[in-house]
Amino acid sequence: MGGRLEGKTAFVTGAGQGIGRSVSLAFAREGALVFAASRTGSKMADLPRLAPAIRPIELDVTDGDAVASAIEECGSLDILFNCAGWVHDGTILDCDIADWRASFEQNVGSIYNTIRATLPGMITRGSGSIVNVASVASSLTGVPRRAAYGASKAAVIGLTKAVARDFIRSGVRCNVLCPGTTDTPSLETRIAATGKPEETRRAFTERQPIGRLGTVDEIAAAAVYLAGDESAFTTGTVMVVDGGQTL
Repeated sequence: MGGRLEGKTAFVTGAGQGIGRSVSLAFAREGALVFAASRTGSKMADLPRLAPAIRPIELDVTDGDAVASAIEECGSLDILFNCAGWVHDGTILDCDIADWRASFEQNVGSIYNTIRATLPGMITRGSGSIVNVASVASSLTGVPRRAAYGASKAAVIGLTKAVARDFIRSGVRCNVLCPGTTDTPSLETRIAATGKPEETRRAFTERQPIGRLGTVDEIAAAAVYLAGDESAFTTGTVMVVDGGQTL
Protein backbone atom coordinates (compact mmCIF):
# COMPACT_ATOMS: atom_id res chain seq x y z
CA MET A 1 0.00 0.00 0.00
CA GLY A 2 1.43 3.38 -1.02
CA GLY A 3 1.77 6.39 1.21
CA ARG A 4 -0.34 9.51 1.09
CA LEU A 5 2.25 11.28 -1.09
CA GLU A 6 3.04 8.33 -3.37
CA GLY A 7 4.28 9.45 -6.78
CA LYS A 8 4.72 13.09 -5.77
CA THR A 9 7.89 15.16 -5.85
CA ALA A 10 8.58 17.67 -3.09
CA PHE A 11 11.05 20.49 -2.53
CA VAL A 12 11.73 21.29 1.15
CA THR A 13 13.77 24.24 2.41
CA GLY A 14 15.35 24.49 5.85
CA ALA A 15 15.88 20.73 5.72
CA GLY A 16 19.09 20.66 7.72
CA GLN A 17 17.45 20.45 11.12
CA GLY A 18 14.28 20.82 13.13
CA ILE A 19 10.93 21.03 11.38
CA GLY A 20 12.35 21.01 7.83
CA ARG A 21 14.33 17.85 8.50
CA SER A 22 11.36 16.10 10.08
CA VAL A 23 9.10 17.13 7.21
CA SER A 24 11.61 15.81 4.65
CA LEU A 25 11.63 12.44 6.38
CA ALA A 26 7.84 12.41 6.76
CA PHE A 27 7.30 13.21 3.08
CA ALA A 28 9.70 10.41 2.10
CA ARG A 29 7.92 7.93 4.40
CA GLU A 30 4.66 8.85 2.68
CA GLY A 31 6.12 7.96 -0.71
CA ALA A 32 7.40 11.28 -2.09
CA LEU A 33 10.70 11.94 -3.81
CA VAL A 34 12.14 14.76 -1.72
CA PHE A 35 14.67 17.39 -2.72
CA ALA A 36 15.88 18.64 0.66
CA ALA A 37 17.61 22.03 0.65
CA SER A 38 19.76 23.63 3.32
CA ARG A 39 22.51 26.20 3.40
CA THR A 40 24.61 23.71 5.38
CA GLY A 41 25.01 20.53 3.38
CA SER A 42 26.75 18.64 6.19
CA LYS A 43 23.56 18.72 8.25
CA MET A 44 21.83 16.61 5.60
CA ALA A 45 24.59 14.06 5.02
CA ASP A 46 22.70 11.26 6.78
CA LEU A 47 19.29 11.89 5.19
CA PRO A 48 19.72 9.60 2.15
CA ARG A 49 20.72 6.77 4.49
CA LEU A 50 17.63 7.34 6.63
CA ALA A 51 15.38 7.73 3.56
CA PRO A 52 16.80 6.84 0.12
CA ALA A 53 14.11 8.98 -1.56
CA ILE A 54 15.71 12.16 -0.18
CA ARG A 55 18.10 14.11 -2.41
CA PRO A 56 20.06 16.76 -0.43
CA ILE A 57 20.83 20.09 -2.09
CA GLU A 58 23.17 22.66 -0.55
CA LEU A 59 21.44 25.95 -1.29
CA ASP A 60 21.17 29.52 -0.02
CA VAL A 61 17.47 30.20 -0.51
CA THR A 62 18.01 33.97 -0.29
CA ASP A 63 19.89 33.73 -3.62
CA GLY A 64 17.13 33.98 -6.21
CA ASP A 65 19.25 32.89 -9.17
CA ALA A 66 20.57 29.84 -7.30
CA VAL A 67 17.05 28.91 -6.22
CA ALA A 68 15.73 29.14 -9.78
CA SER A 69 18.57 26.95 -11.09
CA ALA A 70 18.14 24.35 -8.35
CA ILE A 71 14.38 24.07 -8.85
CA GLU A 72 14.76 23.85 -12.62
CA GLU A 73 17.16 20.92 -12.17
CA CYS A 74 14.63 19.13 -9.95
CA GLY A 75 12.05 19.00 -12.74
CA SER A 76 8.31 18.86 -12.06
CA LEU A 77 7.40 19.59 -8.45
CA ASP A 78 4.08 18.69 -6.83
CA ILE A 79 4.89 20.09 -3.39
CA LEU A 80 6.85 23.10 -2.16
CA PHE A 81 7.45 23.29 1.58
CA ASN A 82 9.09 26.53 2.75
CA CYS A 83 10.67 26.17 6.18
CA ALA A 84 13.95 28.10 6.02
CA GLY A 85 14.01 31.01 8.43
CA TRP A 86 15.78 32.98 11.13
CA VAL A 87 14.72 34.22 14.55
CA HIS A 88 15.88 37.65 15.67
CA ASP A 89 15.65 38.06 19.44
CA GLY A 90 14.66 41.52 20.62
CA THR A 91 12.22 44.40 20.58
CA ILE A 92 12.20 46.91 17.74
CA LEU A 93 14.70 48.99 19.74
CA ASP A 94 17.11 46.04 19.80
CA CYS A 95 16.75 45.48 16.06
CA ASP A 96 19.09 47.46 13.84
CA ILE A 97 18.40 47.90 10.15
CA ALA A 98 20.67 44.98 9.21
CA ASP A 99 18.75 42.60 11.48
CA TRP A 100 15.43 43.94 10.18
CA ARG A 101 16.44 43.41 6.56
CA ALA A 102 17.90 39.98 7.29
CA SER A 103 14.66 38.91 8.96
CA PHE A 104 12.63 39.78 5.88
CA GLU A 105 15.21 38.48 3.42
CA GLN A 106 15.46 35.09 5.11
CA ASN A 107 11.87 34.64 6.27
CA VAL A 108 9.96 36.23 3.37
CA GLY A 109 12.43 36.79 0.53
CA SER A 110 13.37 33.11 0.46
CA ILE A 111 9.68 32.19 -0.01
CA TYR A 112 9.34 34.79 -2.74
CA ASN A 113 12.28 33.11 -4.51
CA THR A 114 11.00 29.56 -4.26
CA ILE A 115 7.40 30.33 -5.19
CA ARG A 116 8.45 32.42 -8.19
CA ALA A 117 10.58 29.51 -9.40
CA THR A 118 8.04 26.76 -8.70
CA LEU A 119 4.65 28.26 -9.48
CA PRO A 120 4.84 28.46 -13.30
CA GLY A 121 5.42 24.71 -13.60
CA MET A 122 2.58 23.95 -11.21
CA ILE A 123 0.24 26.20 -13.19
CA THR A 124 1.22 24.49 -16.44
CA ARG A 125 0.42 21.06 -14.95
CA GLY A 126 -2.74 22.34 -13.28
CA SER A 127 -1.85 21.12 -9.79
CA GLY A 128 0.45 21.76 -6.87
CA SER A 129 0.56 22.35 -3.13
CA ILE A 130 2.64 25.11 -1.56
CA VAL A 131 2.99 25.09 2.22
CA ASN A 132 4.75 27.98 3.96
CA VAL A 133 5.87 27.97 7.58
CA ALA A 134 5.05 31.12 9.52
CA SER A 135 4.51 31.17 13.29
CA VAL A 136 1.97 32.10 15.91
CA ALA A 137 4.36 35.02 16.46
CA SER A 138 2.92 36.94 13.51
CA SER A 139 -0.42 38.59 12.80
CA LEU A 140 -1.92 35.92 15.08
CA THR A 141 -0.41 37.11 18.36
CA GLY A 142 2.37 39.23 19.78
CA VAL A 143 5.26 37.39 21.42
CA PRO A 144 7.84 39.18 23.60
CA ARG A 145 11.14 40.05 21.91
CA ARG A 146 10.01 38.92 18.45
CA ALA A 147 9.44 42.28 16.69
CA ALA A 148 11.27 41.59 13.43
CA TYR A 149 10.46 37.90 13.45
CA GLY A 150 6.76 38.47 14.10
CA ALA A 151 6.55 41.16 11.43
CA SER A 152 8.24 38.94 8.84
CA LYS A 153 6.07 35.95 9.69
CA ALA A 154 2.95 38.11 9.40
CA ALA A 155 4.19 38.92 5.90
CA VAL A 156 4.44 35.19 5.18
CA ILE A 157 0.76 34.81 6.08
CA GLY A 158 -0.15 37.73 3.82
CA LEU A 159 1.90 36.35 0.92
CA THR A 160 0.33 32.92 1.35
CA LYS A 161 -3.18 34.33 1.11
CA ALA A 162 -2.26 36.45 -1.90
CA VAL A 163 -0.87 33.46 -3.80
CA ALA A 164 -3.87 31.34 -2.82
CA ARG A 165 -6.31 33.98 -4.08
CA ASP A 166 -4.46 34.82 -7.30
CA PHE A 167 -4.12 31.20 -8.43
CA ILE A 168 -7.21 29.60 -6.91
CA ARG A 169 -8.56 28.47 -10.30
CA SER A 170 -5.22 27.10 -11.51
CA GLY A 171 -5.20 23.91 -9.45
CA VAL A 172 -2.44 25.27 -7.20
CA ARG A 173 -3.11 25.57 -3.47
CA CYS A 174 -1.13 27.66 -1.00
CA ASN A 175 -1.48 27.27 2.77
CA VAL A 176 0.48 28.39 5.80
CA LEU A 177 1.45 26.39 8.86
CA CYS A 178 1.84 28.32 12.13
CA PRO A 179 3.61 26.33 14.85
CA GLY A 180 3.73 27.32 18.47
CA THR A 181 6.95 26.84 20.44
CA THR A 182 8.48 23.65 19.09
CA ASP A 183 11.39 21.66 20.46
CA THR A 184 14.08 22.12 17.80
CA PRO A 185 17.87 22.59 17.69
CA SER A 186 17.24 26.27 16.92
CA LEU A 187 15.20 26.62 20.11
CA GLU A 188 17.89 24.84 22.12
CA THR A 189 20.49 27.28 20.77
CA ARG A 190 18.38 30.27 21.78
CA ILE A 191 17.75 28.77 25.23
CA ALA A 192 21.47 28.17 25.80
CA ALA A 193 22.33 31.70 24.67
CA THR A 194 20.33 33.25 27.50
CA GLY A 195 22.68 31.88 30.15
CA LYS A 196 19.64 30.74 32.15
CA PRO A 197 18.62 27.56 30.34
CA GLU A 198 16.30 26.07 32.96
CA GLU A 199 14.43 29.33 33.55
CA THR A 200 14.18 30.05 29.83
CA ARG A 201 12.99 26.55 28.94
CA ARG A 202 10.31 26.82 31.64
CA ALA A 203 9.16 30.16 30.20
CA PHE A 204 9.00 28.75 26.67
CA THR A 205 7.06 25.73 27.89
CA GLU A 206 4.57 27.82 29.86
CA ARG A 207 3.55 29.69 26.69
CA GLN A 208 1.50 26.64 25.74
CA PRO A 209 -1.59 26.05 27.91
CA ILE A 210 -1.27 22.37 26.99
CA GLY A 211 1.80 22.34 29.25
CA ARG A 212 4.61 21.24 26.95
CA LEU A 213 6.56 22.13 23.82
CA GLY A 214 5.47 20.88 20.43
CA THR A 215 7.45 18.19 18.63
CA VAL A 216 8.80 18.36 15.10
CA ASP A 217 6.89 15.18 14.24
CA GLU A 218 3.60 16.84 15.23
CA ILE A 219 4.33 19.72 12.88
CA ALA A 220 5.38 17.29 10.15
CA ALA A 221 2.05 15.44 10.43
CA ALA A 222 0.22 18.70 9.71
CA ALA A 223 2.58 19.36 6.80
CA VAL A 224 1.80 15.97 5.24
CA TYR A 225 -1.92 16.76 5.39
CA LEU A 226 -1.54 20.19 3.75
CA ALA A 227 0.84 18.84 1.12
CA GLY A 228 -1.32 15.93 0.01
CA ASP A 229 -4.59 15.35 -1.78
CA GLU A 230 -6.55 14.92 1.46
CA SER A 231 -6.54 18.72 1.74
CA ALA A 232 -7.57 19.32 -1.89
CA PHE A 233 -10.40 21.68 -0.82
CA THR A 234 -8.09 23.72 1.42
CA THR A 235 -6.28 26.84 0.22
CA GLY A 236 -5.33 30.13 1.85
CA THR A 237 -5.77 28.50 5.24
CA VAL A 238 -3.74 29.33 8.35
CA MET A 239 -3.24 26.04 10.18
CA VAL A 240 -2.27 26.67 13.81
CA VAL A 241 -0.48 23.90 15.73
CA ASP A 242 0.42 25.59 18.98
CA GLY A 243 -0.73 23.72 22.08
CA GLY A 244 -3.30 26.42 22.74
CA GLN A 245 -0.88 29.37 22.76
CA THR A 246 -3.27 31.56 20.76
CA LEU A 247 -6.45 30.56 22.60
